Amino acid sequence: DNNNNNMVFKYSKIIKIFTLFIFLIFNIYGVSTSSSTKLIHIENDFTIKDKSDIEIPKYSAVETEVVSRKIDSVMNRFNKRQDFHGSILIAKKGKLIFNGHYGTADFKTKAKLDKNSVFQLASVSKQFTAVSILILMEKGLLNLDDLVVKHISEFPYKNIRIRHLLNHTSGLPKYFWLAEHEWKKEKAPTNEEMMKMLVEYKLPLFFKPGAIFDYSNTGYFVLAELIKRISGDSYGEFLKKNIFDPLQMNNSYVYQFQKDSINKNQLKGYRLYRGWKHIEISGTVNDAITGDKNVYSTTEDLFKWLLGLNSGKLITKESLQKMYTKGKTKYGRNIAYGFGFRIDDKQSEKVIYHNGKWNGFSTSVKQFTDSDLTIITLEHSSYHHLKHLHNSIKNIIVKDFPTRS
Repeated sequence: DNNNNNMVFKYSKIIKIFTLFIFLIFNIYGVSTSSSTKLIHIENDFTIKDKSDIEIPKYSAVETEVVSRKIDSVMNRFNKRQDFHGSILIAKKGKLIFNGHYGTADFKTKAKLDKNSVFQLASVSKQFTAVSILILMEKGLLNLDDLVVKHISEFPYKNIRIRHLLNHTSGLPKYFWLAEHEWKKEKAPTNEEMMKMLVEYKLPLFFKPGAIFDYSNTGYFVLAELIKRISGDSYGEFLKKNIFDPLQMNNSYVYQFQKDSINKNQLKGYRLYRGWKHIEISGTVNDAITGDKNVYSTTEDLFKWLLGLNSGKLITKESLQKMYTKGKTKYGRNIAYGFGFRIDDKQSEKVIYHNGKWNGFSTSVKQFTDSDLTIITLEHSSYHHLKHLHNSIKNIIVKDFPTRS
């Protein structure tokens, strides 16, 4: 009996040690059979390994003295004569030339805009959605030619692929219409609620997926839902973990109207009334949807974004090339859109860019490829002359900053 007891004690001790060993292994390496823990393990794998300080390269004050003075003069004129209230950043060959802020942040308090003023990016947000999808692709968690129903089983349109969403060839109906005509609750719908509406109403497609290009906010909200379903993170959490934090974009975040608290330095959008009074634009039923808009940022953070994106810190050069290449319809016709960026190669030089307009915010990120010039513009009083502004700035750079390296 004593021998048996000793054997039992000895085996139970071995079992306890083995159990403790397995427990430690599971905790150290994140191994689990539960789906929630597995998602946490995967999401941690998305983060960028190189978290060294992001230094913004700059030209010296001596090099930029003349051109900065001229740009400042032009921007002050745009502020006073054309009601420009915003920020503009100019860089060449990946180095900062100018970052200025003009006009008013709050028309009630008369507070001035500065480098910490945070703007709604409107459709410039779409490039963050596109990169998030490419991050998931590089991790082997999706394929660009996957049908959306593979990842969102209830999605009512069976022949739409992820690629169709990225380059606006899906034919999806407009979620704006659904929200404005069928949403009955007091607060604006979230992505999850809008997805349920898409499933419930199943409005007809505008055309067969892949047939033609038709700019679609709906497609990018569906991409945001894909990011959530595959990663286990909300759209905002995913961007924070995998883009904003690694690139030290400390003034960037996703904001949902009526859902999130307003952050410090977060601007409101305005419109000009009777040529002199600025009226605040209130939120709408479409303002809680993310993926197509609702990223907030600053000019400096957006420059960090482009530096990180173009240097391969976020995605590979191969994936970046996909973003910056024109898409095609299923009939082989080129479309002037890559993934999250428009492509214009019909002018004197190729321009990779995206503009945005929403509730008083006018935004633009432009990269002129031949001259290696970047212009980032953020404005919040319904400014309508960004193209003219950009041409004026570019002319100054070409004339007064032509040969710098």
